[in-house]
Amino acid sequence: MADIKTFTADIGGKTLSIQTGKYAGLANAACTVQYGDTVVLATVVRSGKVREGIDYFPLMVDYEERLYAAGKIKGSRFIKREGRPTDEAILTGRVIDRSVRPLFDSRMRNDVQVSVLVLSVDQENDPDMPALIGAATVLSMSEIPWNGPIAGVRVGQINGEWVLNPSYEARLKSDLDLVLAASKEKAVMIEAGAKQVDEATVAGAVEFGLKHNRKIIELIEQVVAAVGKPKIVIATEGADADMKKKLHAKVEAFFTAEKEQSLFVDPTKQAQSTAIKNLTAELDVMLKADNEVSKDERAIGVGMLDEFISEAAMALVLETGKRVDGRGVDELRSLSAEVALLPRTHGTGVFQRGETQVMSIVTLGSPGDEQTLDGMEENGKKRYMHHYNFPSYSVGEVKPNRGPGRREIGHGALAEKALMPVLPDKESFPYTIRVVSEVLSSNGSTSQASACGSSLALMDAGVPISAPVAGIAMGLIVDPKDASKYKVITDIQGLEDHAGGMDFKVAGTTKGITAIQVDIKVDGLTMDMVKEALTGAQKARLQILDVMAKAIAEPRKELSPYAPRITSIRINPELIRDVIGKGGETINKIIDECGGADVTKIDIDDDGLIFITSTNSEMAKKAEEWIKNITREVVVGEIFEGTVTQIMKDRNSGGEIGAIVEFAPGKDGMVHISEFASARIRAVSDIVQVGQKLKVKVMEVDKERGRISLSVKALGAESDLVIPESAFDTGGQGGFNGTGGRDHRGPRGFNGPRGGGDGGHFRRRE
Repeated sequence: MADIKTFTADIGGKTLSIQTGKYAGLANAACTVQYGDTVVLATVVRSGKVREGIDYFPLMVDYEERLYAAGKIKGSRFIKREGRPTDEAILTGRVIDRSVRPLFDSRMRNDVQVSVLVLSVDQENDPDMPALIGAATVLSMSEIPWNGPIAGVRVGQINGEWVLNPSYEARLKSDLDLVLAASKEKAVMIEAGAKQVDEATVAGAVEFGLKHNRKIIELIEQVVAAVGKPKIVIATEGADADMKKKLHAKVEAFFTAEKEQSLFVDPTKQAQSTAIKNLTAELDVMLKADNEVSKDERAIGVGMLDEFISEAAMALVLETGKRVDGRGVDELRSLSAEVALLPRTHGTGVFQRGETQVMSIVTLGSPGDEQTLDGMEENGKKRYMHHYNFPSYSVGEVKPNRGPGRREIGHGALAEKALMPVLPDKESFPYTIRVVSEVLSSNGSTSQASACGSSLALMDAGVPISAPVAGIAMGLIVDPKDASKYKVITDIQGLEDHAGGMDFKVAGTTKGITAIQVDIKVDGLTMDMVKEALTGAQKARLQILDVMAKAIAEPRKELSPYAPRITSIRINPELIRDVIGKGGETINKIIDECGGADVTKIDIDDDGLIFITSTNSEMAKKAEEWIKNITREVVVGEIFEGTVTQIMKDRNSGGEIGAIVEFAPGKDGMVHISEFASARIRAVSDIVQVGQKLKVKVMEVDKERGRISLSVKALGAESDLVIPESAFDTGGQGGFNGTGGRDHRGPRGFNGPRGGGDGGHFRRRE
């Protein structure tokens, strides 16, 4: 019988429950975490063998969503199984990975896999924090060496008050959405989106999160005390300590002060890469000639050179305050900003910081171009999308292009988060906006360069953003012998990112912060480190915004001539069916007559708001007038020129009783046979034919039954209909209708049933 144990704590007024011993008994460790009705299963497994021939720690972190957790079945008609992870799932997996990875010994070569499976979501409590807590719990209770525990909380601010783990609804009202992973005293990961809040607010949120995080860590410690396994010693490199010590001494002797200095003569990335390659080759030759060193040992020794180079770069900063490219700790690289570089795109911006260069391109589309979200947690539409591409040529490498990976999705989401607070609302700017950031050259902080380039591109496109956004990456150099000795550095480049202790990305406007993402390689960041990084980022951000303003200071007043124009009309929602028509007939006719779907698109919201998107202003105006005519209220006494669309016959006798006249697009009425002339006529077809133009007057509007009665004879002298004498009935038969006096029923009329199709181009927006 399984020994099931449950541990609980009150977190933010809700019960956080961790249960062990019930599920996944063959994993190295497993638990479920429940918060509200949101439940996740976390497991960890390690391989028993060291993976030889690699120079990295093989950690895998998987976060898996299941639609059953939300009581859903996949929307596709043909595929019902979950497929590729959603962007949201990938981003949550990255949050967990970035939180737990720094606390492993990076020299470990055993495969470790952390998996989190979402079992239930209550649409109130986001499963990301229970997932992070679950991952930290199984790592802490397993035998795998790991310098935890840590825990995670979400912090919001509503009306100046801190809110712990706010619900989805509460987050919409919050000025800040900050996710913090931390030990009892130090932050290990920070992710945040904000509505231009100041640095003090962010620091306060971190401190608030640290305070409440400790209670969760204490809960995890209870779990470990009850069911935790003793940590084992895992081989780190597959080589014994004596051999590694011997190799270390040889590499240390090789890496003289002269060789160290040769690496940093030229500050460019290419020159430093070449110098490192040359030095690596020289070391390899030396070790190859050493009879005491085997082939396998030689590879290990060459790998050690990287540690020496990193230590040299860090020591240079700590000892001299100068960096590998000669800059001071708070100096930015050279900056440049340009706009309007591509002739046919809707907006372009290129931002360059040192050797890092990013081009961002804006495309504006109709409201119907929005992305549909249909995931475990997300439903609805997404009108702003930011995509980030990182090709291999940007770092001078040759690699196959297999599409966006976790890194690309993560960086795109960060830039998207940074710009969201400054975008115009849909009512004032109804366009769908897509930004693509192409990394052309990379030497550190491309994600923040993409935020800068995208701000430029949006302004170039004429998107009325409230303020430009700039981003910067801060780094950290810590004395390996004394952690109290450190320096925060501004605008890190590639080598400093690799060798340093953190990548602290901050984006924002002159007013405040809009996004933060923090990754670390040390055991955590103190509050002093966090505050110093925020202050340095603010100073750098303002410098960057000054440079950007010289390229373009504010959004252009006019959109690109190649961007579509959107006209909006608000109608009575009850008249939507008139605009759509039977089977989408009316709306598709409008689109076809106004240039086709490649020129004009029409989107209709259920509240009666209609968007006409067209690349041709004349066609847009034509579509607008068409819709206005359809939806305008018809008044008795109005005169129209319409087209005969049908000769109506009595359903019993088959005799002709009138003509249907379409007097406006999607609107028609009936001219009864008695309303053509004062005298009786034999048949309607004797005087009018289908397709004939006919002037008519509105005699009656029956809104309840959707019928409009028209007349020709009421026009009197204004009528242009010529009726031949032969059409008149002189036999005195029956009533005017020629059918024994049966009343006309007619069609349902212009208010007939709503059509069911979209014809391929019309989109009804739910």
